[in-house]
Amino acid sequence: MSSAQSEATMADVAHRAGVSVSTVSRTLRGLSTVSDTTRARVEAAARELSFAITRSASSLATGRTGRVAVLMPDLASWFLGSALSGMAPALREAGLDLLVYSVTDVHERADFFDRLPARRNADALLVVSFSLSPAERARLDDLGMPLVFVSQHAPGRPSVYVDDEDAALRGTRHLINLGHRRIAFLQTSDTTGFAWSSKNRLTGHLRALTEAGLEHDESLVMSVPGWKGTGMAAAVGRLLSLQEPPTALFTETDDMAFRLLAALREANVPVPGRVSVMGFDDHVMAGVMGLTTLAQPAVEIGRAAVRLARSVIDDSDGAQERHIVLPTELVPRGSTAPPPAGAGARTRCRTKKLT
Repeated sequence: MSSAQSEATMADVAHRAGVSVSTVSRTLRGLSTVSDTTRARVEAAARELSFAITRSASSLATGRTGRVAVLMPDLASWFLGSALSGMAPALREAGLDLLVYSVTDVHERADFFDRLPARRNADALLVVSFSLSPAERARLDDLGMPLVFVSQHAPGRPSVYVDDEDAALRGTRHLINLGHRRIAFLQTSDTTGFAWSSKNRLTGHLRALTEAGLEHDESLVMSVPGWKGTGMAAAVGRLLSLQEPPTALFTETDDMAFRLLAALREANVPVPGRVSVMGFDDHVMAGVMGLTTLAQPAVEIGRAAVRLARSVIDDSDGAQERHIVLPTELVPRGSTAPPPAGAGARTRCRTKKLT
């Protein structure tokens, strides 16, 4: 590369392309106000001169950074990774860079909200799967940038999510329709404040029991610790030792369902011969494992979040109050079946008659 090429300016590109400097700026920032013919001419001139507009120059001209930041608790989660894989290409197509803040424990969380590193580093912040305290929400408001909430409903804020309560309601209905009357719900035991979906999914599960006239047995709602330790095996032991053990187990996520299937296999409990198992997500391995689940479109959630963020950045009418609710779908597979003959007879005797 020659010295002249390395020192090329926007004015040089404008002269080479036969357009104004402002047209070069609009073209290289990807604005739609430039015709295809002019865009091709400017881009060719820029290539010939080895010129590329910098983010700092663009920011000075527009007040924008050309970046969207994402705050999420864990990159190892299948759902979060899938949502991120939907965001990345959508941002790339829009000419925006992606800045990810992964906060994995309470110490990193406290540090993030203390320092607010996203300040002035992005044009919008996507808050993914965070159950925020009022103080944390107020701190994010201090960023002075648009916020979009992802995989959670935020009243009065732009958000993209699925109806967790309705999905869990339909999932439990499926188990009830198969004949199950003793249905356990296993949720994540979370002490870090990252949990976001468990409460709504449990609410939907309990609504389905009420709808069917079934009693709520607190012993059938169980919190299970994270990946480490023997929490799932202990939970299975407690459930199977009840006087009337459940015939179906509904887990908050597919990841939990996989751990549950492993624990049941270790205990020589056949699925679905003795107990049925249902998850939530439609993890990429759910089909391989034959897991009945509630499918949510994780990748599309990421894409929709980017579309909404772009609307908010552009200050489109109503964008600040817009909510995008994406559908879920029950996917029945081999892990669920009618309960064993005679199971739950006493429970059925206590079931209210439906009209």
